[in-house]
Amino acid sequence: MAKKVKPLTNTEVKQAKPKDKIYKLSDGDGLQLRIMPNGSKQWLLDYFKPYTKKRTSFSLGSYPDVSLANARAKRVSSRELLAKDIDPKEYKDDQHREQLLLASHTLKSVAEDWFAIKKTTIAEVTAKSLWRKFENHVFPKLGHRPIDKILAPEAIEALKPLAAKGNLETTGKIIGHLNNIMTHALNTGILQHNPLAGIRSAFSAPKVTNMPTIKPNELGKLMKDISYASIKLVTRCLIEWQLHTMTRPSESAKAEWAEIDLENKLWVIPAERMKMRLEHKIPLTAQAIEILQRLKPITGHRKHLFPSHIDHKRHCNVETANKALIRMGYKNRLVAHGLRALASTTLNEKGFNPDVIEAALSHVDKNEVRRAYNRAEYLDSRRELMCWWSEHIEQAATGSLSNTGNKTLKILGGK
Repeated sequence: MAKKVKPLTNTEVKQAKPKDKIYKLSDGDGLQLRIMPNGSKQWLLDYFKPYTKKRTSFSLGSYPDVSLANARAKRVSSRELLAKDIDPKEYKDDQHREQLLLASHTLKSVAEDWFAIKKTTIAEVTAKSLWRKFENHVFPKLGHRPIDKILAPEAIEALKPLAAKGNLETTGKIIGHLNNIMTHALNTGILQHNPLAGIRSAFSAPKVTNMPTIKPNELGKLMKDISYASIKLVTRCLIEWQLHTMTRPSESAKAEWAEIDLENKLWVIPAERMKMRLEHKIPLTAQAIEILQRLKPITGHRKHLFPSHIDHKRHCNVETANKALIRMGYKNRLVAHGLRALASTTLNEKGFNPDVIEAALSHVDKNEVRRAYNRAEYLDSRRELMCWWSEHIEQAATGSLSNTGNKTLKILGGK
């Protein structure tokens, strides 16, 4: 029969004096108080490990930090684990490791892991802008916080100053990226749920503003203004090049001579320079090739079609066309990106196949099967479309626009 142990009292625990050697006082059911020669006291739990049945012990804490009552409570919880064949010491160590791991997963560290993947799918300038937004508006308040401890109210408070300044579009973009980071944490097992999923509703939606552009019937005046504008020839060519090729300002500004395939009359923009990271082939019309011929004696020995006037080894500023349009009197009426909208509106009004127009604008179809088909099959159709568009621009420039374009279009668009 097991020897019955008399439970300790608070007085016995408090008054236990140190001796020359370590000794223990037992409270029963494996709970012991170990008294060291230096007077320190520590609670221990003696038990048999599950399965192996080897005798062992582990610390429940020091007295008086852990009182007799607390030590007994820990004994009970440990015995409950043992009843389930769970080693209480291993369980405690696992919990400690998990807490350390979670503490190391700060929002900034997880964001860095996510960003390392994200930046490979977007343009370098976009990646830098994205990260700068986090450094300015997120990391100062939330970057050091363990990601599993960040709740919606805290994130909302961190973004309120930005929203209060009227920067609702930037606020919305940050919220979108925050949710992408949380999804990354979910997929990597750091989080079990996304606590920030609904924070967008805490802020007003930004007012949607389209890129300023002119009406199709104003194209002739634009061409006349470009012709008489007091701007450099290379800048004039840049605006016309973007208009004829229907490209984005950054794509035109960064165009390289190595990307031009005159034999096949194509401008092949590599995937890394495109917004959606997909190679884009642009049929070159006679008018586009004529622009290249004008540029060749001026910039043909450079890397870029439109080199910077400060550093010829670099491309011109992506805002060059915008600044020129402002000087021409088009402030708040037309921006360089709006030239794409002008082309789209004109071509849609004339009845061209919308899918061909979208492909010419390098808009990506969300349906991957359709996207692959469109890119494979629409090059010839786009060449016809681009030729019509260039001729339309040329006619506008000479003031000879007529209704013949509509008749031609019925053949090109298959209508």
